[in-house]
Amino acid sequence: MSALLKDRAAPRHAVVIGGSIAGLMAGLLLRARGWQVTIRERSGHELSGRGAGIVTHQQLWQALAHLESGALREAGVEVLERLALDSSGHEIGRIAYRQTMTSWDRLFDLLRQSWGQSRGESWGEGDYRLRSELHGLTQDAAGVTAHFVDGSAVTADLLVAADGFRSSVRQICAPAQLPVYAGYVGWRGMIDEADFPASYHERLFGVFGFGLPKGEQFIGYPVAGDGQDMREGHRRYNYVWYRPADEATALADLLTDAEGVTHAMSIPPPLIRPAHIAAMRADADRTLAPQFAAIVHATKAPFLQPIYDLEALNMAFGRVALVGDAAFVARPHVGAGVTKAAEDAWALVQALGETADIPQALRAYEDCRLPLGRKIVRRARHLGAYMQAHLTTDEEREAALRHHAPEAVMTETASMDF
Repeated sequence: MSALLKDRAAPRHAVVIGGSIAGLMAGLLLRARGWQVTIRERSGHELSGRGAGIVTHQQLWQALAHLESGALREAGVEVLERLALDSSGHEIGRIAYRQTMTSWDRLFDLLRQSWGQSRGESWGEGDYRLRSELHGLTQDAAGVTAHFVDGSAVTADLLVAADGFRSSVRQICAPAQLPVYAGYVGWRGMIDEADFPASYHERLFGVFGFGLPKGEQFIGYPVAGDGQDMREGHRRYNYVWYRPADEATALADLLTDAEGVTHAMSIPPPLIRPAHIAAMRADADRTLAPQFAAIVHATKAPFLQPIYDLEALNMAFGRVALVGDAAFVARPHVGAGVTKAAEDAWALVQALGETADIPQALRAYEDCRLPLGRKIVRRARHLGAYMQAHLTTDEEREAALRHHAPEAVMTETASMDF
């Protein structure tokens, strides 16, 4: 009882490594429960999703409801249907499916407004600090200390690793747990509604669209526009085009810039060689529906996303907890990344409760979230199997056969009903 009384008199302190969406969600939920929270982000500039779209799920809204932020209720653009087109542009499937689409930038801005700051304000000092690259961490029975490259350190009762699939915390705590390339990449882009091909707008802009070339997949949907504008005519259209790419040859070439430097795991958009973008646009004319090819050509700055799997063996290490993509990276087909991060954050807060035994609480959190993370990763592998450069097991071949038909793709993509 004395430990509980002490905790209530002096708020416990958490340091969150990673200031992206997962870090803000964890920080906000902890702060709402009375914790003192410090967020440290390694980037030296304001974060951006580079035009990434997000498909939302009911589970996301349930987790975010605990933040009690009215702004989050206006988080996206609602679509009512899903539509599939063949390579000639003819309709091959349509189903009713109500869902809210948002963008990384919109959700991030809403979360940090809840944190208490808006885009453009200084983030250099205080409880959210940029330019804080983790160097190491130490922990004992009394607490955990995060050490940063600039020589600073933060000691807390709890450390939350929300620093993504390249997590520095995971590399320290579990260096053998590494992302595994899935065998294909996603070409991503976003265009303003004003630039959307006018002849296709009425039929296509307001739905969740699907293109299914052999061994590939194109999906697209509307999201909020510049300044998070959701008015008709001011929105944007987000798409991803998944294409096989052998790791040793095609992927290595795609990740090599004009200077001959091959980047590890991903490549900054400005460094993508123009020849690769030109080849991608030419392939769009040959393989995609004319509607989708026109969207690809209208994109000023497409970018490349190699697709990876990451499956954690552990999410708790003493006083350290992994959340979101630091623990599990599922291929995007389930659309569960942000939802999973929100549910991780809420499960962590619930496990901590008012107990003074943080390591024990984190073990309970791990027991709760590990099975669900593995389930999502397995489901995403099945949905993406037919786009892999190589199918090596009977399970992959069966999944590829099952999850390529238009009706199956439209019903199962970006759905957590499994």
